[in-house]
Amino acid sequence: MEDAYQVPVRQEDRIKAGLALQLVAASTGVPKEMMELRSRLDNRACRARWLAMYLAYVTFGWPMDRVGHAFGLNRATAAAACRWAEDGRDRPVVDELLERLERCVRDVLEAPACELRA
Repeated sequence: MEDAYQVPVRQEDRIKAGLALQLVAASTGVPKEMMELRSRLDNRACRARWLAMYLAYVTFGWPMDRVGHAFGLNRATAAAACRWAEDGRDRPVVDELLERLERCVRDVLEAPACELRA
């Protein structure tokens, strides 16, 4: 197995990538942990992770490098995933799913911040 692709990533980016993964997991039934595996993913987990990367790209406005880094992948992999997801929007069911997920992410990010005291 090749060495895992790693680059320093801000905690905020990891949290946002986690949000995208969790929302896709809740919508597709593919566990987040399956999407985060570093070994070869099965088709469902791979496509679910692609949706999460596309969701991050669209809703967070991240460049491909940042999407890849936040998901522990390289830019080329993130770009391929986002192209696949964008092409998938030609299917009404995928387009509707992504529209709902984008609204959900925006609602979460636009909510007032809540400072938790220790």
